[in-house]
Amino acid sequence: MSCVFCLINEGKIPSKKIYEDDKVIAILDISQATYGHTLVLPKEHYENICEIPADLYLHLMKVVQMLAIQIKAKLNAPGINIINNCGEVAGQSVMHFHVHIIPRYPNDNFKMVMTDNSKDIDLNEVYNKLK
Repeated sequence: MSCVFCLINEGKIPSKKIYEDDKVIAILDISQATYGHTLVLPKEHYENICEIPADLYLHLMKVVQMLAIQIKAKLNAPGINIINNCGEVAGQSVMHFHVHIIPRYPNDNFKMVMTDNSKDIDLNEVYNKLK
């Protein structure tokens, strides 16, 4: 079974496409977390940020920036969240790389929660593993 984003790219599932070039498309997210919630995805299937070629990733992110500016201006959004989830444990529900552009408005009820776990994590240990 093809992934839903591949089927959208192939025109087999309808979408509200707001941008397209030879490498990427941008569509309105059917779930609309906020007014204007948009997804930007490559036409080719790559599961996540760890698999997409760097040149395609850079192109896609230029499109994300251009659309974020456009969405912010045209929808009068005072803020924007740019989100990518990599892997099911991180909240990725469609295993086709994509970036969310989520316009933000006062009292929009969209929640992102960051938990401070610093008391349980040894920064020196993490640093030594990553450097």
